[in-house]
Amino acid sequence: MSELNRSRAPRGPLAGVRVLDLSRVLAGPFCSMVMADLGADVIKIEELGKGDHTRTIHPLVNKGESHYFLAINRNKRSVVVDLKTPEGRDIILSLVAQSDVVLENFRPGVMDRLGLSFDELCKRKPDLVMCSISGFGQTGSMRETASFDLVTQAMSGAMHINGEADGPPTKMGIPMGDIGGGMWAAIGVLAGLQHRNATGKPLHVDLSLLEGMMGLLGYLAELYLVTGESPGRVGSSHHSIVPYGRFEVKDGHIVLALHIGNFWRKFCVAIGREDLIENPKFRSTQDRNANRVELETLVTGILKMRTAAEWHEILSKADVPHGPVNSVGEALEQPVIAERGLVKSFTHPWSGEVKVVGTPLQFSGDYENPQYSPSPILGQDTSAVLAGLGYSPEKIKQLAAQGVIELEHPNDGSIAG
Repeated sequence: MSELNRSRAPRGPLAGVRVLDLSRVLAGPFCSMVMADLGADVIKIEELGKGDHTRTIHPLVNKGESHYFLAINRNKRSVVVDLKTPEGRDIILSLVAQSDVVLENFRPGVMDRLGLSFDELCKRKPDLVMCSISGFGQTGSMRETASFDLVTQAMSGAMHINGEADGPPTKMGIPMGDIGGGMWAAIGVLAGLQHRNATGKPLHVDLSLLEGMMGLLGYLAELYLVTGESPGRVGSSHHSIVPYGRFEVKDGHIVLALHIGNFWRKFCVAIGREDLIENPKFRSTQDRNANRVELETLVTGILKMRTAAEWHEILSKADVPHGPVNSVGEALEQPVIAERGLVKSFTHPWSGEVKVVGTPLQFSGDYENPQYSPSPILGQDTSAVLAGLGYSPEKIKQLAAQGVIELEHPNDGSIAG
């Protein structure tokens, strides 16, 4: 069978790597988007008639594609296959033989029931890297338990430490359980590829979203392991560093991040309170933390005397880490974001010109920055990919008529409504 056509894949550090993406919704697609942005050829397998569940989430961009789907599925190819049919399974196995990575986020056991277990796939690709993302891992008593980002945030302890000190536990605005899981998955896949390149042997990456979120707790988990006490909520402040957090000014709020003593000294000079530097209550990080309430009250009283713009000018000259509390729109419109080229654009067949937040990774050296391609229309690449596997036009039409595959879906509103 002929090699798959990679004409839509961007060039980059992962050029030559093929990812067969069986995942849906967020964690898995975020992982495959990271790899696609870096040049991997990602073939996204979708469900007949529906595609990825995120295609149905409103709002739609210019009555075309879902904003959600557009955000995390660029630079990929869409192939629609019914995995439950023998013919569909044969297509997947043929794709596996020409892929380096298989990514999936079904509940544990589903891939086995589909006849697509890791052992079975390795018969077609002996050095395969497979990454399985699930709520609680491939083993253990909760392996088949359903989970979503909210459940992950709650069970990991992250929700317990998020929110104001006198308020209830609060979900993060960012779906960090899924986004973090997608980042861990990308790291695992890259490690798997290095393992394969070094040994020639396959590797199965088992990622629990719960463990992925707990892996992001960092020093907060260590606080419990060292003291036996769970850290509580401190709002926008820090558990052990003061002043560090959101502070009221004359016309709103700013944040201060005086992480080390040198910045504390610079701040004291900037606000005209050099006397605070040698004050025994505030001399060291430990002293400032022990007298948190008094110090934060003092700092707030000073900051409320000027506007955010005035403090920005003063603190910038003094090299004090600070910043405005931007809305999402204000963050995207910052000059530095335009200067760095983070926001990319492409033309989508249904939605027209679309802007997206691109990869934050920038490289110097022998690297060609990829041209972004739009997220694919459902089934857009089914015919081309199957042709690359050696299927004739007649066979492709036959499989479509039998409901094994679906070719490019029309923009008739039947997916998102």
